Amino acid sequence: MNNIIEQMLKSYEINNTNDEINALKEIIQELVLSGLSRSGFFNEASFYGGTALRIFYKLDRFSEDLDFALIKPNKDFDLSKYFIFIEKELKAYGINLEISNKQKQKATNISSAFLKGDTIEHILKFFPNEKNHQYNQILKNIKIKLEVDINPPNGATYEMKYKLLPSPHQIRLYDKSSLFAGKIHAILCRNWHSRIKGRDLYDYVFFLANNTNVNLELLKNKLIDSKYIDKNDEFNLDILKDMLINKFKEIDYNNAKEDVIPFIKDINSLKLWNSDFFSKITEQLV
Repeated sequence: MNNIIEQMLKSYEINNTNDEINALKEIIQELVLSGLSRSGFFNEASFYGGTALRIFYKLDRFSEDLDFALIKPNKDFDLSKYFIFIEKELKAYGINLEISNKQKQKATNISSAFLKGDTIEHILKFFPNEKNHQYNQILKNIKIKLEVDINPPNGATYEMKYKLLPSPHQIRLYDKSSLFAGKIHAILCRNWHSRIKGRDLYDYVFFLANNTNVNLELLKNKLIDSKYIDKNDEFNLDILKDMLINKFKEIDYNNAKEDVIPFIKDINSLKLWNSDFFSKITEQLV
């Protein structure tokens, strides 16, 4: 096994095959970020979303996708020019994945690509003592999505962070208040098979537990872009709280729990999830 990968794996508590796959996916994500950093990608883009929150702010759940936003809108942005840097970084550590653009059915502000590869090949390479080879179809292939918002709203604020593994590199990412704005926007606007992602709710609790301020300017602009509010509408913290409380009354919390359970260690933390719980903790929003 590559010594760097072995060193990175030591930070994970691995008790079963699902833990192995989550650890493998996250290490691949960190290798992709390292390759993008070498390419100069973060001169024009910033990292955000649940994976950014986990890697840089210790969110205690795994996340599947890598989400980015350009610093300035650029309708001609070409994500594929960075593929060679990603592939080179992965191959240097023995990871064999294919990367390709996602073909759009219609014009959007999102440029997407997928990393795909054989899960079993990599599990057996990096976990040679694995005894359970009964992988189901869902786990047959590693699949990691990269998305770049090429026309992001104004108002985001950033910070530069450093990572030492797999080798020292620098990444621009949304600061915590801007990440929180993105998460609240997802709760209010994300349409995922007509139900909310439990992962969004889990992250919402994480932000509040860490006394995170919300970037209201960015959130307002994102809500305008999504046509959730009009640009002339009044918008402030009290109005936002009312929006969230109304949203929390609509949620099927059993479905929300089912969504997040594969990504967390302690499912007991979900016991309190209901409309009253989320409405009450929203009073802490600042």
